[in-house]
Amino acid sequence: MITHIEGKLVEKNPTDVVIDCNGVGYFINISFHTFSQIPDKEHLRLYTHLQVREDSHSLYGFSSKTEREIFKLLISVSGIGANTARTMLSSLTPDQVKEGIAGGDVSLIQSVKGIGLKTAQRVIIDLKDKVLKVYGLDELSLTTNNTDKDEALSALDVLGFNRKQSEKVVDKILQAQPDALVEQIIKEALKNL
Repeated sequence: MITHIEGKLVEKNPTDVVIDCNGVGYFINISFHTFSQIPDKEHLRLYTHLQVREDSHSLYGFSSKTEREIFKLLISVSGIGANTARTMLSSLTPDQVKEGIAGGDVSLIQSVKGIGLKTAQRVIIDLKDKVLKVYGLDELSLTTNNTDKDEALSALDVLGFNRKQSEKVVDKILQAQPDALVEQIIKEALKNL
């Protein structure tokens, strides 16, 4: 019903914003990813999703249409509510969620607080085909990248590095050099850990 809201940014918090649109203040729930994308200027446009329930009407805002579409896909999965979907988009970028689902990376989805093994598997089973079709991703290239990433992370685990820190560093390396081989990933990670 409400596809986007554009107006004056009145209040900005890591989990929500208030946008004044012609004298009406809209309280909009946001992910941490969207929070990090919002510039500190007065004028703001957020793409929105209105969730209507018996006891509440909640508005969720996103910095991009892609993030909103991923949110809608996530809440379509049984057992994933709006808050869990928002937590996923706060812990991971929309691209990480999209690639994690398309590549069948259960451990990545499960790394989000509040998501167990069965829920992570359900998210991947329910959404993998939709994500591959909607975003036109190539399953083979995703699998190769995930294998290299997994091998590098395993090697760093063996060397005694913290898994979460290693994962952040490896993700940054892969963003900068998507074609990096396992050896290159490990060497770069060791410099940054």
